[in-house]
Amino acid sequence: MPLEMNREVFITCAVTGSGGTQDRSPHVPRSPQQIADSAIAAAKAGAAVVHCHVRDPETGAPSRRLDLYREVTDRIRDADVDVVLNLTAGMGGDIVFGGVESPFPVAEGTDMIGASERVAHIAECLPEICTLDCGTMNFAEADYVMTNTPGALRAMGQMMTDMGVKPEIEAFDTGHLWFAKQLVKEGILEPNALVQLCMGVPWGAPDDLNTFMAMVNNVPDDWTFSAFSLGRNQMAYVAATVLAGGNVRVGLEDNLWLDKGVLAENWQLVERAGTIIENMGAKVIGPAEVREKLGLTKRAPAAK
Repeated sequence: MPLEMNREVFITCAVTGSGGTQDRSPHVPRSPQQIADSAIAAAKAGAAVVHCHVRDPETGAPSRRLDLYREVTDRIRDADVDVVLNLTAGMGGDIVFGGVESPFPVAEGTDMIGASERVAHIAECLPEICTLDCGTMNFAEADYVMTNTPGALRAMGQMMTDMGVKPEIEAFDTGHLWFAKQLVKEGILEPNALVQLCMGVPWGAPDDLNTFMAMVNNVPDDWTFSAFSLGRNQMAYVAATVLAGGNVRVGLEDNLWLDKGVLAENWQLVERAGTIIENMGAKVIGPAEVREKLGLTKRAPAAK
């Protein structure tokens, strides 16, 4: 497929994530105020979309608490900057098996809940976008499996569509794109789907360019795609994704470093991504243009 560079690019900032990074950098935000402040700074630096998880304010451990999501949402919507809010719906599908000889009972770290509970904070906060991890995979380390069954994905996807929240399909491998296309075919997701290509996440799609282009070539022409890679390849994938016709994601969820030995803040990663995009001859677009492109409706701040 001939490359067609994207000339109007939006930047998503993945602000904090749910990985065990909270003690590896002082810049990884924990409390709702820290997460919101970091998201707002990223928006001021050029991010049109902020992708947010929440963490326990004391320990930094990933959390699903509705009150934390509510506070983050309200703080971002009340801010003096416009930005599209994207909340994760990836929590609650984690199984950590007991071991290769005795997988049951499952081990500490398992967090399995039903589809409705997995999107309870989405119903509460009504972000413009929320994520839909479109497959099950061995994830990162030990005997941890990220679990997203076809039945659960159909249920969650339909709930998101019925709420008027646009799912961002998280595709960690080509099979996830295959199933996402099935969800569109079944009418669960709208035809003009949004997808994030997640590269270099063990043990999904590796972040070599051949695999990346295989993923890109499996995205339907009428979909919008964005992409990222972890760690040292984060900025290289900004350039690669723009060249391949997509939008970009950066942020501390995926990479802690600005330069060798220099820990990053979210706004710095966004600023650097914007410089790369503009130096390639493309334009960084803002939240209003993203809403028009994706058919989103801006949500008003909560009534006080």
